[in-house]
Amino acid sequence: MDQDQTRRDILKALGAGAFFLLPRLASAQTPAQATGEAEPFSFERLREMARDLAGHPFQPMAVADPDIVDRIDYDAHNQISYRREDTLWKDQGDRSPVQFFFPGRYFPQPVHIYAVEDGMAREVPFSLDLFDIPQGNPARELTRTDGFAGFRVMNPDMKSDWMAFLGAAYWRTSGYSGQFGLSVRGLAMDTAMPDGPEEFPRFTRFWLEPGEAGALTAYALMESPRATGAYRIASRQEDGIIQDVEAAVFLRGDVGRMGLAPLTSMFWYGKMNERLATDWRPEIHDSDGLEILSGTGERLWRPLNNPPRTMANAFSSPSVQGFGLMQRERDFERYQDDGVFYEKRASVWVAPTDDWGDGAVTLVEIPTNDEIHDNIVAMWTPGGDATAGTEYNFGYTLSWLEDSPVPQSTGRFGAIRIGKGGVPGQPRPEGVAKIVCDFDGMGLEGLGRGDGVTLEVSVSRGETGNADVFPVVSTDYWRAMFDLDFSSLPPEDETPVDVRLYVTHDGDARTETLLLQLFPSQLRNQLDGV
Repeated sequence: MDQDQTRRDILKALGAGAFFLLPRLASAQTPAQATGEAEPFSFERLREMARDLAGHPFQPMAVADPDIVDRIDYDAHNQISYRREDTLWKDQGDRSPVQFFFPGRYFPQPVHIYAVEDGMAREVPFSLDLFDIPQGNPARELTRTDGFAGFRVMNPDMKSDWMAFLGAAYWRTSGYSGQFGLSVRGLAMDTAMPDGPEEFPRFTRFWLEPGEAGALTAYALMESPRATGAYRIASRQEDGIIQDVEAAVFLRGDVGRMGLAPLTSMFWYGKMNERLATDWRPEIHDSDGLEILSGTGERLWRPLNNPPRTMANAFSSPSVQGFGLMQRERDFERYQDDGVFYEKRASVWVAPTDDWGDGAVTLVEIPTNDEIHDNIVAMWTPGGDATAGTEYNFGYTLSWLEDSPVPQSTGRFGAIRIGKGGVPGQPRPEGVAKIVCDFDGMGLEGLGRGDGVTLEVSVSRGETGNADVFPVVSTDYWRAMFDLDFSSLPPEDETPVDVRLYVTHDGDARTETLLLQLFPSQLRNQLDGV
């Protein structure tokens, strides 16, 4: 896992919005133009290209001048800036301007980029003249590369970008607030598998087609040793950013864990485990939970963990209606960070455009001790074996918003806290934790203690007791709480305790279903610090 984690770290640090532009140097260059030979283009042609490539052995793109590219490290890359006046589609009505990324150590293989007009595509050739490169930077010595590293789509003021594709098959947007956070990617292959390294497919070619009101459609060819793919990603800015994705994936080899529509984020600690943190800030995360809308309409909320070991949990959900990594905590006071503004990070919701059939939403959580690591992955794992020759055709909509686009119909959980169990004023029993779960009171208006509101809770290990549910005085939310007795579990046993709970009234569920995964060692460490 070390190599895979390092890759995520690089992509996190060098993702969109992480580049510092240098002052403009005097120049008389002309804007970037698509000057390659015009060729007919359509998504159907791209799909056939990907299908044909899947029938042949993988041929990675050659890296020209690899020794020079390797010297363009993080610092050297940050010194390179794209020339503003050379921006593609600059000052062309309501088209979104596009700038390109320079290759470097962490993304050395060239990416070919084409502009599409009226069904015809022309390549935008790479040129050193499109960039300002300071004296002494090794990038000045690069003479033989024939592709960029990726691209970003600029806002009309040309001071910031709202979408970027850079590294492997990753992309990011500025969401509803202009604040970059989590990222998505085209495909996940063998993420967190114990018997083999993860494979990171690459977008090797892009075809960019401008639309009305700043919309942009990016067509992408994906390639890797065991897969090829054709992607159509149509992006538009509304209250947030909405992307309609159509994809066709063709497997060259067997895959142990296939992940469609994967989301990648960061979670270090939140309310549930803040006593285990070493930082002064109350919470640090890009996302705080996984939300799932099952095919039956049940809404699940699974707060994220920073587990003691890598964990992969699959939540079976045939014909899933949607899932997403969400940021529910929106109070600046809970982060106290005026540099990165975690309270403004977008939630991203995946909504299938057709029935995805049997499968599960898989959540991968990797231990981290810092905020620079993307340690969370959520993805759809289709049913059946992912073997060589398998073809996947699927579509979905990505919504980069403040909250889920699915209207709320029951109470939703927010803060989850853990403390010592037992009763105040009496000796606290060893190995007993109190789990406190706050939720909004939708559907419980006018009710209070003694009105038949009931907490339904089950655990995979240990025993529960002292369950209660009640409205919190002088607030508009409720609280459910119970004791978890895990004292009978051997100290060396790290099998997690899975918790499932919801609140009912008159036999009807009045909240979403809350899923928790608690580790005995972490519970003990938390209780020792109380």
